[in-house]
Amino acid sequence: MALLVIAIVVLVLFGRGKVSSLMGEFGKGITAFKKGLNDGTSETNAERNAALDKPVQPIQPVPGTEARDVTPQNEPRV
Repeated sequence: MALLVIAIVVLVLFGRGKVSSLMGEFGKGITAFKKGLNDGTSETNAERNAALDKPVQPIQPVPGTEARDVTPQNEPRV
């Protein structure tokens, strides 16, 4: 009921032409937003497929970066 009252007040204040124009622009905005989402998804899929097509080279360890224990030996452990 409240939405109907609000709709009537808006229609009286702005007129039918202004409201229909506003709704048309709103619809165009939603359409453009959905198109942008789909374009972004297709670009992401294309990038992922291109990355999957590349051969993967094994990772070589950098000399001198091996893991080592750096815990102090002279302090009591809790």
